[in-house]
Amino acid sequence: MSTLLYALGRWSYRHPWRVLMAWLLLLGIAGGGALTLGQGTDNTFSIPGTESQAGIEQLNRTFPQASGTSAQMIIVSADGAAIDQDPYLSDIQDTIAQFEDLDGILAVTDPFDEMVRGQVSDDGDAAIVRMQFDGQATDVPPGTKTALQEVATDLRDELPAGSQVSLGGDLFALSVPGVTLTEAVGLIIALLVLIVTFRSFVVAGLPLLTAILGVGLSISLIFLSTAFASISSTTPLLALMLGLAVGIDYALFIAARHQDQVRGGMDVEESAARATGTAGSAVVFAGVTVLIALVGLSFAGIPFLTTMGIAAAVAVAIAVLVAVTLTPAMLGFVKGRVAGRPKRVRPAKKDRSPRPGFASRWVGLVARHPVITTVTVVLTLGIMAIPAASLALALPNAGMLPEENEARQSYDLVAEEFGPGYNGPIILTGTIVTSTDPVGLMNDLADDVETLPGVEMVALASPNQTADTGIVQLIPTTAPDDPATADLVRELRDQHDRWLDEFGIDIQVTGFTAVAIDISDQLGAALLPFGIFVVGLSLILLTIVFRSIAVPIKAALGYLLSVAAAFGVVAAVFEWGWLADALHVTRTGPIISFMPIVLMGVLFGLAMDYEVFLVSRMREDYVHARKAGASKAEARATAIGAVRSGFTSSARVVTAAALIMFAVFAAFVPEGDASLKPIALGLAAGIVIDAFLVRMTLTPAVMALLGDRAWWLPKWLQRVLPHFDIEGEAVEREIALTDWPEPETTAAVVTEGVRVSAGDLRLVDEVALRVEPGSALVLTARDARGPRALLLALAGRAPLEGRARVAGHLLPGRQAWVRSHVGVALLDGSADPVRDLRRAAAGRPRILVVDGLDAVVGATRDQAAAVLRDAASATPALAVLTAATQTEAARDLLSDAGFPGTAVLDVSVRGALAPAGSDPSSHTPRTTEVSA
Repeated sequence: MSTLLYALGRWSYRHPWRVLMAWLLLLGIAGGGALTLGQGTDNTFSIPGTESQAGIEQLNRTFPQASGTSAQMIIVSADGAAIDQDPYLSDIQDTIAQFEDLDGILAVTDPFDEMVRGQVSDDGDAAIVRMQFDGQATDVPPGTKTALQEVATDLRDELPAGSQVSLGGDLFALSVPGVTLTEAVGLIIALLVLIVTFRSFVVAGLPLLTAILGVGLSISLIFLSTAFASISSTTPLLALMLGLAVGIDYALFIAARHQDQVRGGMDVEESAARATGTAGSAVVFAGVTVLIALVGLSFAGIPFLTTMGIAAAVAVAIAVLVAVTLTPAMLGFVKGRVAGRPKRVRPAKKDRSPRPGFASRWVGLVARHPVITTVTVVLTLGIMAIPAASLALALPNAGMLPEENEARQSYDLVAEEFGPGYNGPIILTGTIVTSTDPVGLMNDLADDVETLPGVEMVALASPNQTADTGIVQLIPTTAPDDPATADLVRELRDQHDRWLDEFGIDIQVTGFTAVAIDISDQLGAALLPFGIFVVGLSLILLTIVFRSIAVPIKAALGYLLSVAAAFGVVAAVFEWGWLADALHVTRTGPIISFMPIVLMGVLFGLAMDYEVFLVSRMREDYVHARKAGASKAEARATAIGAVRSGFTSSARVVTAAALIMFAVFAAFVPEGDASLKPIALGLAAGIVIDAFLVRMTLTPAVMALLGDRAWWLPKWLQRVLPHFDIEGEAVEREIALTDWPEPETTAAVVTEGVRVSAGDLRLVDEVALRVEPGSALVLTARDARGPRALLLALAGRAPLEGRARVAGHLLPGRQAWVRSHVGVALLDGSADPVRDLRRAAAGRPRILVVDGLDAVVGATRDQAAAVLRDAASATPALAVLTAATQTEAARDLLSDAGFPGTAVLDVSVRGALAPAGSDPSSHTPRTTEVSA
């Protein structure tokens, strides 16, 4: 990965206009598609497989008048006037007639009808007119909503002074969130942080520009996808918020590494390539962790949340791609100006060393008192997490809208005049086709329902026109987002079997309120498995990255502390009301249901970012400083020194990255959408907590406590785990071996100390060979697996240890490049060896690897020789490596193909196949050189 990014960074630096125009072209195509094909967002929430959704689907088929979305208008009379007397009575009935003429309205409930209950308040000063629509909220034509508002306005103007008329209900309950000027404050703060970090106005603007371009592309793709999928209005804002934050940070990591290298005297182009290969590798790894966590939102099994996770993951993926391509391209535009203003260094006083920086003093203090620091941080975060115990979840409703919103005003008026339950009616539905008295049956069921605790009244109990389905609409005593309402829904479902026996109706509990409760319950149930997923993922990934047991456990526990504290902050604001007015929280109470799982997923990826950038530098310094045979005290001192030096080296960039993320997330809190506010606040708080308390305080304290034990890993696990090069070790290795085996070497294949293993068995050990272009080499051994394994490793198809340069590319590290230049034919046991050999030689490879060439006999032998001869004619510098047990047969065939003087090399491990961890000195090294 790092070598690929190294080459990509160099190419992007050399061709900045191509890279920039390519991204702008993609942005133009996606933006044009979004404008022409986009269908707008959809705030309809559904959850397949639940009882509430099944009930809605049944009503769609049998009782469409009760299945669609609804709206309501509340009319409150002036003081002392009766709502059922003129002018109120006549004006309301005229308004009902106008409503009935509008498109999409199936039914309008007259509150004064003798068959209607509960639509006039007990004191007679308020009435509710309900409207039932065909389809969900997104199916209602915009013209109908406008007409509703105009009719309501006309009624408001006609009624006496002091009267109140307000529209609300499900149709108006959800607002479409938008971007405000407040969000720009986050970008301004981010720019200021970048200017301080880089000490250059030119460089500071680059991460912002690249992040804005990436976000523009991702948002365009999201709106384009509305033509093919249902996407909630919160999704683009979440992608915007997340894409901006990670986009700026990822570009910052690469640009900061580049600036440090240029200030150290490195060539600008070489520095851009190295920064992309080293810091870019960490960026890719960090981005992948965020992607996995976001895609993991599908654990909840809720379509709109899965879509939200995928959309946010696309934004992060684009941010990663922009960072590793457009960032080096932009650096190619600024060239040497990237160095910026040099840091002012105060001259040290006589006989006094220069004063260390804040990062050095901070980590020194933490490392000197690791136990006190650890206990203090854990207790602090534990106290911050206490409010999380009172966190309640619900889907957004009109009660969460700003107070100036008409739907919120209607919600509050209904609650005041009729009771909070009128804002969230619950529907019971079932098949009554076997009943001989459907009206009487529904009345009996309604009477039973009214006896249940938590039921204010039954507003409607009726069969449909074909008398095969009945509904009961009940009004709970509590608000739709009150936990008591959720308890009532569960109690109604517990009556299922009794009602089936007593009334013969298979009852389903449904309606908007029931759907919201089901979604909240399913999201709450998904938190534990999702938490296990992300914590387990962090343990696996960090074990692979850091080759340690203690570091991943510490990182996972730190993540859990950060999440718990962030939940506590959100609960303190939205449940307890702390700083609610300052943050413009319009109503305290339950928060949006998917906040916890979204916060856990996003914060996981961001926490792993900081863990990687801090601890990888500590590990790098420890590996370089440790000495073989050191005493325990020396090893511990080396480890603590690496903690200090690694922290000091990376603290500046991590601090800047955390401040930028905090600014971006916090900017969405004061004026943001009610659904997004708790998510933004949780992320802002979580970033500060995780970066400054967990990663930059708790982490160095725990690492100092552990010392060199922090890097312990069982040997068996060391062999099993794959290797992730997130710090660009392959790039550094390639630079160090630029002139190996000699400057501008012409060798087709050259190896030194190459070892190949399969599990615990060493197949090839300490092999050194050299094959020049136009030459051939036959590999043999007592065990045929050894030569085959070596061939596959040299062809880039299997791992190897040691150093090898094949077709000019180093192994291990550049397997992808090697595979493109090496053809492979496995002839042993092949049904048609000539065809396989011809297929391997197609494309004119520079090197041809053949296993089992000696097995080709008879007429096919001459055909195989002809294929090799043709390949050598097409590529005069073709080198051939083959494995064979009958070496003379292989040499003869190669000679006939035009490769005389073919060398033979025995790669047998002395005695037998050796354990992979055995002493290599017990095996005989082999070496040969083959020239054309």
